[in-house]
Amino acid sequence: MRSTADLIEAYLSDLIEKSANGVVEVQRNELAEVFSCVPSQINYVIATRFTLERGYIVESKRGGGGYIRIRRVATVDLHEVGQLIRNVGDRIAQREAEGILWRLETDGVLSAREACMLRTAVSREVLILPLPERDMLRARLLASMLAALYANRTGDSS
Repeated sequence: MRSTADLIEAYLSDLIEKSANGVVEVQRNELAEVFSCVPSQINYVIATRFTLERGYIVESKRGGGGYIRIRRVATVDLHEVGQLIRNVGDRIAQREAEGILWRLETDGVLSAREACMLRTAVSREVLILPLPERDMLRARLLASMLAALYANRTGDSS
């Protein structure tokens, strides 16, 4: 059985997909009523599942008549992976790494198999180190693996 958070995510994703411009505006309280949950659960879903790493920009306006606007940004193609690798930086948390991999898989840059292998390789269950060393190793592994995939697909052996 799917959790309430999964249902909210699926609902919002469906709204975004069906919108003409990839943008949806919702009111937190109204959504909470639809799903019979507290408004903070709506915040949680949006904060954890509609992140920039996963390809979304979220804007909000508080107060009366306030809204939450979720916008799907352009898909990543293979040539943008190089920029993404540079943006990983010298450390990355597991949630951010998973968001990047989810987006690359969703946009068709990575196959489901490749994304699964990369997620496993950068998971905290595999990288048994204390922080911040774990996040530093994760960043190096992720950047190296994405660079190898990019080079393999473009024929660039450098």
